[in-house]
Amino acid sequence: MAAQPLIRTKQREEVINGTPTQVVCTEFSNYVFVVLTQYGKIGSLISVTPDSRSTDISTTMFTTKVLLGKDEPLTHVCAKHLVTFISQEAGNKPVLLGLALKDTNIEAIKAMKDMLKRCQVW
Repeated sequence: MAAQPLIRTKQREEVINGTPTQVVCTEFSNYVFVVLTQYGKIGSLISVTPDSRSTDISTTMFTTKVLLGKDEPLTHVCAKHLVTFISQEAGNKPVLLGLALKDTNIEAIKAMKDMLKRCQVW
């Protein structure tokens, strides 16, 4: 009987709005690491963690923190929109996101989110 790997990884490449986009998703025991890039680089490194201080049990709040790169409001918005579902589906694990995007319009972000869903390891 074959043993399950300790670290599971999947990657994909798609063209979104004419821009080659790559994603790599890796699940560790305590967090999920996602790199989403249109530059071939990790880019900004953002921590997305579920907030345990949430007052409503049915709604999980998320905190974003830019660990490396430009700390801009758009970075936080993109990070939350792209990976909060990953944390929820992975049992509220924190997500470490590497983000390097050329195209940040809403249609591109939705397409990237769908791409992440097809690269599921959690």
